[in-house]
Amino acid sequence: ITMDFFVNIIGAGIFVAPKGVLKYSCMNVGLSLCIWAGCALLPIMTSLCSAAIGITFSCCGAHYYCLKSCFSNLISFLNLWITLFLGPGLAASQALLLAAYSIQPFYPSCSVPKLPKKYLALAILWIVGILNFRGVKEVTWLQISSTVLKMAILGLISLSGVNSFGAEFPEASRFIEAVFQGYFSYSGGGCSMYIAGELKKPRKTVLKCIFTAFPLVTIVYFLVNISYLTVLTPKEILSSGLYSYPLINMGYSFGISASLFSNLLINVFESSRVIYIAGQEGQLPLLFNTLNIYSSPFISVLLLVIIASIAVVLKNLIDLINYLYIVVSIWSALSMTGILKLRYQKPNLPRPYKVFLPFLLAAIAISLCLVLIPLVKFPHMYYIYVCLFILSGLLFYIPLIYFKLRLLWFEKMTCYLQLLFNICIPEVSDEQMSEVEVGTVKKK
Repeated sequence: ITMDFFVNIIGAGIFVAPKGVLKYSCMNVGLSLCIWAGCALLPIMTSLCSAAIGITFSCCGAHYYCLKSCFSNLISFLNLWITLFLGPGLAASQALLLAAYSIQPFYPSCSVPKLPKKYLALAILWIVGILNFRGVKEVTWLQISSTVLKMAILGLISLSGVNSFGAEFPEASRFIEAVFQGYFSYSGGGCSMYIAGELKKPRKTVLKCIFTAFPLVTIVYFLVNISYLTVLTPKEILSSGLYSYPLINMGYSFGISASLFSNLLINVFESSRVIYIAGQEGQLPLLFNTLNIYSSPFISVLLLVIIASIAVVLKNLIDLINYLYIVVSIWSALSMTGILKLRYQKPNLPRPYKVFLPFLLAAIAISLCLVLIPLVKFPHMYYIYVCLFILSGLLFYIPLIYFKLRLLWFEKMTCYLQLLFNICIPEVSDEQMSEVEVGTVKKK
């Protein structure tokens, strides 16, 4: 579980964000390093709120149950509707980037051709899908391997020293922008909402991992930024980038490839669990509530990989899906508001972990800022398309969920696919189902 936090937190952001933080802090080296250290506090608060959701609703896809319990079936279905496309869209983007960085050494003097990049991206997607078909052990082993490689590269880059702390102090708006640049490099601690249901002691394990992973990640990020500033001046970083220095260039290529591969693995793992739980709750066909012999949601992973493959072929679809990320912050704010709502509506509800109220309010404020700042600063027509896309989920919700329209042909196809792929619906006891309905683990 600690490795999952490392995989999610240490992504490609550390190889890209230092330039943005330094730019918006007016090349003030001392301030930029303070921002990197201070930015860890914000995701810790949001991760603790995510942990509260994952521990209270102790099941895979806890935020889905939280939205369903605190608001309505419609809200949880719209969240599922977005996840059906957001997860594959992210996977497609990661696969294309990974393919581009893998092929680039063979084209040193020109850009990577589109066709080989797409072919390799499709191959990577299906390899990751096959690994997820085989269960958690293979995914965990590869996550550990890629994370060790990534940490080793960051360790080699992180050498020593810095030459200047003197510069002007930025304006408030630029300072906030610098903070958000650093914040995105720490995002990913919310994975506890997806995997807490698969842990034996989620309360003890999740909290221990949060307070272990974030301090270590902060130290690594701090040292990496110092190393960047050791070999390049702030002006050189902003003008030519971090990668004109050979060692950093080599570390960047390997590091970002390892980051993308490990993040792709965990993205497919998490998104498939939400689809699986939706099948269990009846908001998707029963076919998606099936497991193979490795206890992996085979059909959920297969659907995710197929949609991601279509997105790789249709590049414009990825551009639209990228704008859906603003909705992630909306769902996050709603989930945390739901925890706040339950605290007053159901004060006697068993809570193995109760997050500190100021942390909860701060996390809601951060999520709302992540929604409002892009809308105000970078308005775009795509956001209207995003709203229409979200509302299009009603075309499926009203007949299939609200009026419970049954598709007999799909039931026959479910039986056929169960035999074809050797999958079945897992047995769930009445006691487990009652626990899921109230969204909590009974006290013993």
